[in-house]
Amino acid sequence: MAGSKFRPDSGLTTRMVLTMVLLFVVYVLFVVGLVAAGLNIWLVLVLVAAFAAFSYFSSDKIAMFAMGAKEVSPQQAPDLHAVVDRLCAMADMSKPRVGIADTDVPNAFATGHSEKSAVICVTTGLVRRLEGPELEAVIAHELSHIAHRDVMVMTIAGFLGIVAGFLTQAGLRFAMFSGMAGGRGNNNGPAPAVVALLVVLVSAVAWALSFLLTRALSRYRELAADRAAAYLTGRPSMLSSALSKITGDMARIPTRDLRQAEPFNAFFFAPALSEKGFSFSQLIATHPPVQQRVSRLAEISRQLGQGH
Repeated sequence: MAGSKFRPDSGLTTRMVLTMVLLFVVYVLFVVGLVAAGLNIWLVLVLVAAFAAFSYFSSDKIAMFAMGAKEVSPQQAPDLHAVVDRLCAMADMSKPRVGIADTDVPNAFATGHSEKSAVICVTTGLVRRLEGPELEAVIAHELSHIAHRDVMVMTIAGFLGIVAGFLTQAGLRFAMFSGMAGGRGNNNGPAPAVVALLVVLVSAVAWALSFLLTRALSRYRELAADRAAAYLTGRPSMLSSALSKITGDMARIPTRDLRQAEPFNAFFFAPALSEKGFSFSQLIATHPPVQQRVSRLAEISRQLGQGH
């Protein structure tokens, strides 16, 4: 967001540009691959464009609906709005919409494809567990995602994975149906089952590449948001404390609730996983290790001359 007082991060900007360029290349190869597999080019373009438009313009509504979150007014949540108002004034940025999700999973996220559609959402579990300064630090972290525009980039980057995943599943079902029906191609083309399997192969490769690219960006953007929030509030120890509380309490949340929230891990302040989940390979992790985030915040505390 132009003019924001959140510290700019050239590393994040470089990674966002690189990710978008690489995803564009993957997107072009994806379309070419589907056409080469035998699909009608106009069908491919219309399908991809439809998914892209829906994902881009409805990202905030989809996220809020999936999390069971509702937008709240200053009258409904005066304390929460007061925190957001204060931080937006400090950061010199426009205030996003504010939402609350009624779930015990302690977390927060920001979403939206533009400044006007941006929304920041916290869960009731988060508000209940954190002290005022800790909650303020988490909200500052989420606001920095909006200010840095990485929420928009993640939204755009994620749509290719959605399209590729859909086509992979559809292609597998079609291939199974064609095989069971004994479908054969005519003299001018391959059998439908062969075309379907080629679509599956192309889609799977595109999905894997987009998955790895967005996960790499996701890990870095969390470190950038930690840094920006710590410098804005001047209290990195509060963000570190909130992070420790949230990740520590994840082990106490029912597995069913964690699984419901898990699809949104890339947008959460902390991944909805129990402690054993943090041993996953860093190649596919949505967030950097908690120890790394806490260590970075401790270094910022030393730079600011604070005790940690």
